[in-house]
Amino acid sequence: MSLLEVCKRIRHFCNVVLFSDGPFRQILQDANVDVTVSSPRGFSNLHKQGGRTLPAGALRGVVKLAWEVIRLARSHRLIYANTQKAMVIGALAGAFSHRPVVWHLRDIVSPDHFDPNKLRVIKWLSKSMITHVIANSQASAKALQDLAGLPPDRISVIYNGIDAGPFDAAAKIPVAVLRRRYGLPTEAFLVGAFSRLAKWKGQHVLLEAIANKPGVHAVLVGAALFGEDEYEAQLREQVKTLGIEDRVHFLGFQSDIPGLMRAMDIVAHTSIASEPFGRVIVEAMLARRPIIATAAGGALEIITDQVDGSFVEPGNVRDLSSKIDMLRENLDMVAELVVRAYATACANFNPDVYCQAVVKQLESVGGFNLATNCVDSMAMSRA
Repeated sequence: MSLLEVCKRIRHFCNVVLFSDGPFRQILQDANVDVTVSSPRGFSNLHKQGGRTLPAGALRGVVKLAWEVIRLARSHRLIYANTQKAMVIGALAGAFSHRPVVWHLRDIVSPDHFDPNKLRVIKWLSKSMITHVIANSQASAKALQDLAGLPPDRISVIYNGIDAGPFDAAAKIPVAVLRRRYGLPTEAFLVGAFSRLAKWKGQHVLLEAIANKPGVHAVLVGAALFGEDEYEAQLREQVKTLGIEDRVHFLGFQSDIPGLMRAMDIVAHTSIASEPFGRVIVEAMLARRPIIATAAGGALEIITDQVDGSFVEPGNVRDLSSKIDMLRENLDMVAELVVRAYATACANFNPDVYCQAVVKQLESVGGFNLATNCVDSMAMSRA
């Protein structure tokens, strides 16, 4: 989504390389962005936590993808990598095509998120083959600095920008209408969690927190990705064990995040490991819904506790349960929180400011100037 905001503004100068097909391709094409899909067999099975050796199929996939990006990069001025996989491919392609590589870091590169072998690869590539790094938070930047020790002038922090327009539009629709649209109970108190289903995202903590709260429902918006189907199965089993089948709603992947957030009473960010940024936190603020966020990582840079949101200790069920009760019982306080949160989000995470900063950095590294309609172009890669 953050890449999309940039692409929409420089659509005539970029080509996006996707490493797998899916809804994002159509979203880009609808925005008139040039898209190439290259998804060799085996490559998609690589994960942050993996074994010591690279499977033969995955190795062939890396070579094929790198060659594809090398071919494209020869007619472009810069490679802009937007995920970990894209960073690896982009680094290799940049070395062989003699093009600068900008890596937009959207992860916390720490043992909580990556196995030691992958951290070693990230350290080596970022030090030797990446021209510049854009980090999406101070937390992301610090983790990379701790790992690789990059010179300060090789890393910049640019916070994500999120368009308030869709959230403002959703605010005009009655909540009951939105709930009926998605098959949600109109009278229940809904606590929504918006992220892919993954253990470190902490949906299991939310289920425990609402287990003894009759009338409080959990709404899980997101699907299991990257081989995390086992965790989704564990969540469904947890729901049965807790006896809350009628109060938990698995909605899977959804595109109308503004409408769904508006349908909630509270949005809960429950990650048990440090979040690189916390896009869902800003989205909740724009949706004018109270946000409870875990006090770690990029979340600490987005909200101020009890000013425009509420913090909880990561993984602390009792703390989360208490904060849900507090917001449920203090509607006047909630009204003040959401007003301040909306103002904070609009001021600090404006998409135009974000895109201008990113494009300026890409121009600086690539040696071109899109602002003056220069026809130089950029190759973008995203896993």
